[in-house]
Amino acid sequence: MEKKPFVTLDQVQEIVKTYPTPFHLYDEKGIRENARKLHQAFAWNKGYKEYFAVKATPNPFILKILQEEGCGTDCSSMTELMMSEGCGFSGHDIMFSSNDTPPEEFAYAEKLGAVINLDDITHIQCLEDTLGYIPETISCRYNPGGIYEISNGIMDNPGDAKYGMTTEQIFEAFRILKEKGAKHFGIHAFLVSNTVTNDYYPALAKTLFELAVKLQKETGAHIEFINLSGGVGIPYRPEQTPNDIMVIGEGVRKVYEEILVPAGMGDVALCTELGRFMLAPYGCLVTKAIHEKHTYKEYVGVDACAVNLMRPAMYGAYHHITVLGKENAACDHKYDVVGSLCENNDKFAVDRMLPEVEKGDYLVIHDAGAHGFAMGYNYNGKLKSAELLLKEDGSVQMIRRAETAKDYFATFDFCDLLKKY
Repeated sequence: MEKKPFVTLDQVQEIVKTYPTPFHLYDEKGIRENARKLHQAFAWNKGYKEYFAVKATPNPFILKILQEEGCGTDCSSMTELMMSEGCGFSGHDIMFSSNDTPPEEFAYAEKLGAVINLDDITHIQCLEDTLGYIPETISCRYNPGGIYEISNGIMDNPGDAKYGMTTEQIFEAFRILKEKGAKHFGIHAFLVSNTVTNDYYPALAKTLFELAVKLQKETGAHIEFINLSGGVGIPYRPEQTPNDIMVIGEGVRKVYEEILVPAGMGDVALCTELGRFMLAPYGCLVTKAIHEKHTYKEYVGVDACAVNLMRPAMYGAYHHITVLGKENAACDHKYDVVGSLCENNDKFAVDRMLPEVEKGDYLVIHDAGAHGFAMGYNYNGKLKSAELLLKEDGSVQMIRRAETAKDYFATFDFCDLLKKY
C-alpha cells in the first residue's frame, strides 16, 4: 500500500507563509469520513457509541468535530474531563476510564454525570468514600491475564499489565456494587494496543460476551453495555494491510448473535474507545530539512525533534516519511532523519531509504494524528509546535498556537530575571 500525504507541496508552501514549521496538521475530511464509516460498521447495534480516547489527540477542535459525528469522549484524567466539559460533553457521553485514580477525579467525573469505569476492586470503597454512595450506572475493567495471542509489540501481555480486575475479582465486584445500589452495569477491557488485524475485536468480544452471560447469571446484575475499548490499530508501514472496520463490525455482530442473543441479552449496547484508529492517519508532522551531515552515516537534520513526536525515540516506532515534491523520485539515498535534542535516540528514521533530501525540503511524517502532539514535552527547553486543521474547504485554521518562551517560563513567576521573556 502506497502512503500518500493528504497535503501537497504547494499547500505547505502556502501554509508556511503564516505558520512556520514544524507543525502538526490534521485532515478534517478524513476524520469525518472515518468516523462515519465506524458508525456504519456498528449500526446493527442499537445502542452503539464511540467514546473517542481524548489522550490520543487532546484538542477541543478535534473533539468538536467528533462530537458532531456522534462520538462521546473517553477520559482518563481531570484535565481531560475538563476539556470534555468545555466542549459540551456531559452525562453518559463521557466515559471515565482511569487507573490509580485520585479520589477528586472520581468526584469530578460524577459531577459531570460521566460513566465511571473502575479499574480495581479496591476502588469500590474509594468511590463510595469519596461520593458517599455508589452511582446507579457503573462499569468495571476486566483483565483475563495470561498472554493474548494477537501480539503487537506495544502491550500484548495482559498478565503483566496494570489494568483491570481478575476473573474472580470482577464477579465479587459486581456482587458488592449490586448490594451497594448499582443497577446498570458495564464491562470494559483493554488488552492490546495497535493491532493490525480484523480478528482482534471479534476475539475480544467473544471473551467479554461469554463473561457477561456468566456475570449476569451468577450475580443477577443487569449488564447494560460492553465496552471493547481500543486496540484497533493502523498500518504505520506501507506494506501492512489496513484493518477493514466493516469486516471487524460484522465479525463482532456474528459473535454477538452467537453468544448474547441466545442468552436473552440482545439489548446490550456496545461501546468503543478508539484513538489511534480515529485520528492517527489523519494527522501528520510537517518539518523542514535544515542541515545535512556526512560522517559515518548520512544525516538529515530537521527542525522538528522528539518533543514533537516521541514514538520513534520512545520505542523505535516506524513512521513513514514523504519528501514533498519528490513523491515519484527514486528512494536511492539512505539517511538517519534526526532532530536537535541532546539525545542519540532523537531520530525519526534510521537507515531510511528516501529521495535525495536537500536543505529547505519539506518532509511529511505520516500517521502522527494520535499520540503525536499529545505525548509532547519540553526537554532541552524545546517548545511545542502549533496544531493546524486542514478544513474540508481547503482552508487552514490554527487550532492550537505554538508555545513561546513566555509559556515555558510562565511557572517561574518568582524569578524577576525571566520576566522580560
